[in-house]
Amino acid sequence: MSWMFLRDLLSGVNKYSTGIGRIWLAVVFVFRLLVYIVAAEHVWKDEQKEFECNIKQPGCENVCFDYFFPISQVRLWAIQLIMVSTPSLLVVLHVAYREGREKRHRKKLYVSTGRMDGGLWYTYLVSLIVKTGFEIGFLVLFYKIYDGFSVPYLMKCDLKPCPNTVDCFISKATEKTIFILFLVITSCLCIVLNLVELSFLVLKCFIKFCLQKYSRRFTSSVCECHNLKYFECVETGTFPPQLQNPLSEVVISATQQGETKLQSDTFKD
Repeated sequence: MSWMFLRDLLSGVNKYSTGIGRIWLAVVFVFRLLVYIVAAEHVWKDEQKEFECNIKQPGCENVCFDYFFPISQVRLWAIQLIMVSTPSLLVVLHVAYREGREKRHRKKLYVSTGRMDGGLWYTYLVSLIVKTGFEIGFLVLFYKIYDGFSVPYLMKCDLKPCPNTVDCFISKATEKTIFILFLVITSCLCIVLNLVELSFLVLKCFIKFCLQKYSRRFTSSVCECHNLKYFECVETGTFPPQLQNPLSEVVISATQQGETKLQSDTFKD
């Protein structure tokens, strides 16, 4: 199986990810994808041929192997890698949608098409939730199917067409157990990274919202204070230096002219 598409996908997502997201990509690429390609596939190679039972009854070994391994462990690992990496494609598609929208309208609609704001922020958040769900789901599925995360040396099988309870032996049981535990540890690490990144994005958005709300409230209170002080100065006719502007001069002149006219009218009367 060629993994070039998955590698290119992860490389493309890297430039749109946060710092924690880049760490997640490094863990997936180095400790999961490369380990799978370089070593894991060879450990599970010809696993059915190396599964042996202490009886030569035709069909017995095949039935027992299918019962204990309804799906190959290494193939389930491969499916897990594909499923947890696919949600990152949503981010790439959203950025491509932004770029296409700018080309269609022939103008700059975004500060940066890869900037984590607006709809792209929600898309990234959804991709993190989906990836975390897949990670947890596959760990639970792995545990349920194989009754744990270890591979035993010996399994007893009494299924037909086996004439009685037979002993079946699994090859490289210790080596397979080590790889499975490595898979579980890296999956748990990826889950922790996803949760930390999710919390970071939500907390960052919350702090930004609070700062904007405080800034609007502070600006409004300053404007109200400024207007109140301005009208008090209009009544007294004295303006501090920061409020002395052409408008204040006009108001003072108009006020003085009004008072002069009033005195003139009183004198005439």
